[in-house]
Amino acid sequence: MRMSEISLVRDLPLFHEVADSHFELLTQAALLQRFPPHVTLIHEGALPDFLHIVVDGTVELFATHNDCETTIDIVRPVTTFILAAVIRDEVYLKSARTLTESRILMLPAKSVRDVFSQDAAFARAVVNELALRYRGIVRALKNEKLRTSPERLANWLLKADKQQGETGRISLDCDKRTLASQLGMAPENFSRNLSLLAKHGVRNDGGNITIESHAELAAYARPTPLIDG
Repeated sequence: MRMSEISLVRDLPLFHEVADSHFELLTQAALLQRFPPHVTLIHEGALPDFLHIVVDGTVELFATHNDCETTIDIVRPVTTFILAAVIRDEVYLKSARTLTESRILMLPAKSVRDVFSQDAAFARAVVNELALRYRGIVRALKNEKLRTSPERLANWLLKADKQQGETGRISLDCDKRTLASQLGMAPENFSRNLSLLAKHGVRNDGGNITIESHAELAAYARPTPLIDG
């Protein structure tokens, strides 16, 4: 690993206060690999060998059951996944695959558990990370249960626009089928919901999504920090 890449990991809240000797233990056997799109990195039901960190690219977390598949989350830099399985040394409850060309840093799972048991600062950071993930799951569940699919899409558009600089033009880093799955709707409903949002300040032109009236969309979506953060 290059020093710039090590510094990138060191700056993550999860590793920021880890003792130097323990951080060296975590990274001395680390692997940094580049993967093309659509490569499955982990399989649900398998025991974790590594803690994965997205350095560049986009990774989809998904699950399958009885020939059905759903997107759980889309992970972007710089983020770890799936920490709970690594700490518990239990099987993954979801799979992961690259959506775009990605660079993934892999820290040996045993080293992560060893440092967790030895380094109090790291243990606190792990608990905080898991607490944040839990609260994220609760928000996602409330979003799914308390909103219609057009409302979920409207709030996703507002959030994406904010993350992308509030230009009003939404750039998708995954295909609409994957995004529809993440938002809990059938692919054919995604375009239908976009059309419905046209009367609330959204324009869909050949795959380019534009928010023409932020106020109208927000009035329809009614975002709240208790769901949207």
